[in-house]
Amino acid sequence: MNNSNEKTFLGHPRGLATLFMTEFFERFTYYGMRALLVLFLVAATSDANPGFGMDRETAGAIYGLYTGAVFLFSLPGGWIADRLIGQRRAVYWGGIFIAAGNFLLAIPAGPAVFYLGLATIVIGVGLLKPNISAIVGALYEGQSGARRDAGFSIFYMGINLGALLAPFIAGTIGESWNWRAGFFCAGAAMLIGVLQYRMTEHYLGDAGLPPQDVSDAERKQAWTYLGIGGALVGVLTALLYTGVIPVTITGLAQTFATGMVALGFLFFAWVLLLGGLDGDEKKRVLMIAVFFLCAALFWAGFEQAATTFNLFAQDYTDRSWLGHLFADGEHPAAWYQSANPIFVVIFAPFFAWLWVALGKRHLDPSSPAKFGLALLLLGFGFLVMMWAAQLVVSSGGQVAPTWLLLTYMLHTFGELCLSPVGLSNVTKLSPKRYQGQMMGTWFLGAAVGNALAGLIGGHVGSGDAAAMPSQFLQMCFIAGGAGLLLIVTSPWLKKLTGETQGATK
Repeated sequence: MNNSNEKTFLGHPRGLATLFMTEFFERFTYYGMRALLVLFLVAATSDANPGFGMDRETAGAIYGLYTGAVFLFSLPGGWIADRLIGQRRAVYWGGIFIAAGNFLLAIPAGPAVFYLGLATIVIGVGLLKPNISAIVGALYEGQSGARRDAGFSIFYMGINLGALLAPFIAGTIGESWNWRAGFFCAGAAMLIGVLQYRMTEHYLGDAGLPPQDVSDAERKQAWTYLGIGGALVGVLTALLYTGVIPVTITGLAQTFATGMVALGFLFFAWVLLLGGLDGDEKKRVLMIAVFFLCAALFWAGFEQAATTFNLFAQDYTDRSWLGHLFADGEHPAAWYQSANPIFVVIFAPFFAWLWVALGKRHLDPSSPAKFGLALLLLGFGFLVMMWAAQLVVSSGGQVAPTWLLLTYMLHTFGELCLSPVGLSNVTKLSPKRYQGQMMGTWFLGAAVGNALAGLIGGHVGSGDAAAMPSQFLQMCFIAGGAGLLLIVTSPWLKKLTGETQGATK
């Protein structure tokens, strides 16, 4: 390292502040735009603040395609950094693409420009998201695990602070004044993040520099592969957009989700049958496959926050609190998108303490049991929404915000049981020669879940209120049933992970 260690940030390398602020602005941009996306797409063209006037099923499919593609592109985004430009340049160019994409969304043009903006953001997030975390890890190379964990905890706070503030600022601007101005606000935030990153990048020392173990021939070959892949994607996109390959947006989203599930199954089958693994390694890979399915199911429910729950907030939630500050007498529905990061900030330290405390008493649940608990909590959240929907139907009016807030809290508890445990265990269980690819399956599970969330959310949102109680109850049974199955089978499943009773993570 160079002079990156001469200055500190909360007792950590000064470069952590650079990455903290970059991630803060990137998450502000992502969650600000995400809070507005579906609401803008379904807003009538005749409104004072006009949207695209799409039906809700199509809007949900677009959301699913976008968020699923964001996670999926994290895989080539990491490869581009590892083989070509290095993580530092990937983060920089990722930020540029994200800002440019949001500025394209802000242009008052038709769907073609808007879709181009979404595609540009997908490329940017795919470049930035996986690589900025890798640079954080590189800052702590050779240092203790506790100090590294503390650094990631500080970095994680940057993620949640950005996600917390965005709906209140960009969401309010977009929903209460002008949708396009909200997207512009999100783009401006990312541009600020890129500028501070560029101005303070020297504090990163040697972390994230271009790879030195890749020969010129290998790099040239990688650029060739990237060009061919980009050209194929471009041609396919043009054929779809021009109608040469006839497909609806909803059909495309369904094909996208199905293709990713098939890709996951084919990959696990190939590794298990032809990967040259021994018996113990095969057991661990089977456990990762279970985690992949559970992650896809969990995120399919959790990510309805920006579709089903966002529309429920707009249509069926009493938003009169502080309504006198707004022209329509209601505070923005986008505000509820801040509930999850608020609950993460409040409760993440408690969950971290809880697992350690239970571990000391040899009561720490196994990883499969924690996944089962996450899915149970997801199911309980949908049970709360079923009761809220029943109240809407019986009263014919709106319900208090507490129903949505309680659901978000339960789902956040589920996230805190699943997300950090999943990341830790996929890394721990992966055979060394497949570690990067196995980590990719975690992103793939999130991509599948996000794509399904858009499809499910569009379907639920497009129906009338009378259908919602049974739909939410069905989601409760699916998530809760899967959670109970995992908990019941966890004594057997934990043998695949090699865990012992009471082992801490």
